[in-house]
Amino acid sequence: MNLFNRAAPLRRSAPPAGPQRPAAPPAFTSSGLPDPDLAEVTGEWMIDPAHSRIGFSVRHAMVTTVRGSFAEYKSRLYFDGRNPARSRAEIVVSTGSVDTGVEQRDAHLVGRDFLDSATFPRMRFASTAVQMAGNDVYRMLGDLTIKDVTRPVVLELTYIGHVTDPFGYERAGFDGTTTIDRSDWGLTYNSRLAEGGAMVSEKVRLQFDIAAIRTAPTS
Repeated sequence: MNLFNRAAPLRRSAPPAGPQRPAAPPAFTSSGLPDPDLAEVTGEWMIDPAHSRIGFSVRHAMVTTVRGSFAEYKSRLYFDGRNPARSRAEIVVSTGSVDTGVEQRDAHLVGRDFLDSATFPRMRFASTAVQMAGNDVYRMLGDLTIKDVTRPVVLELTYIGHVTDPFGYERAGFDGTTTIDRSDWGLTYNSRLAEGGAMVSEKVRLQFDIAAIRTAPTS
């Protein structure tokens, strides 16, 4: 994959290397059969950073919510509309690209109290299994690595749709979310409030608003 870059206009260039397909599909566990129309999305894709957001939200001082996102990341995606269990995803995020809209807060987040970006410049999500949970709803199991600590998470994923844009690029949309306890990854810094409770909640909601583009435009 290329080095991390901020969003740039799409160009008709050679597609980046994608993940190899598995030799045999894993067991397909689902609550129903996939929509036959989803066969059209089968193939290798990547996230379009100009139209996507990898973000988070966390309760602050018990009464407000702070939201942020990561501007720099790379991705390797394979969707199988015929058998969603064969789908998989890998996203590697630059921890130093965090943006909450407040420079002082961002500097604290990339420092040693939290992400320690100088020592751990990347965090990674890699799927391990995909299950159907309902109509256009999937459960993606995977490993999340932050500060060299890897733990399993479950991502609730909703398929939004699939189109071909005016430039001939095929696009597919997905929304995903999961909630983690940051202390499980060693992010334990906190301050206590006089009234009781923590300044920053240990529960963090991760959000993936994904616009994926097929790695080669349609002819």
